[in-house]
Amino acid sequence: MGGESEGLESSEQKVHAWEVLSEKTVLDCPVFDLVSRRCRHPERGTEADFYVLASRDWVNVLPITKDHEIVMVRQWRFGVEQFSWEIPGGVMENGEDPMEAGLRELREETGYETKRARLLASVRPNPAIQSNTCYFVLAEGVAPTGEQDWDHHEEIEVRLFPIDTVYEMAAKGEIIHSLVMNALFHYYPEWLKRKARRRS
Repeated sequence: MGGESEGLESSEQKVHAWEVLSEKTVLDCPVFDLVSRRCRHPERGTEADFYVLASRDWVNVLPITKDHEIVMVRQWRFGVEQFSWEIPGGVMENGEDPMEAGLRELREETGYETKRARLLASVRPNPAIQSNTCYFVLAEGVAPTGEQDWDHHEEIEVRLFPIDTVYEMAAKGEIIHSLVMNALFHYYPEWLKRKARRRS
């Protein structure tokens, strides 16, 4: 695998990083800024305007109970105008630690808490038009400890599903959020190992 990657990097079809000549905010929204970047190709000399959604980083937390259930949330999504089964998550504060942010979102959206958390992975949600990072936090041994603390416009249904059921939902297309699918993808190898240990 490493050899294939090195071969691709050294192929004759070289691509270049464009130079950013200028940048300006076109639209300032509560969730993101629409930014225009004037860029120039370093060899061809061609210039163009490219538009980027500049947002703070996001965090999604995969909360698992001692009984091997995932705490899922269901809410209305305005972009697609339908309900969506997801894992808790939200926008991080500037400079906030991903694990602290994930546990905060878990507590606020579901009322569940734990002290056992670690960073599972991170991805770029859409590198073509977005500048931010989404972090995935694995929270284990979660349990309900308090009241939910929703944002002004939030309304969330909370339900526990066995881990295998969540993967079945994903396979059937019942989970539509790509970042939730990504979190499940990153956790899947670990879940297979844990299931094998439980059988032995």
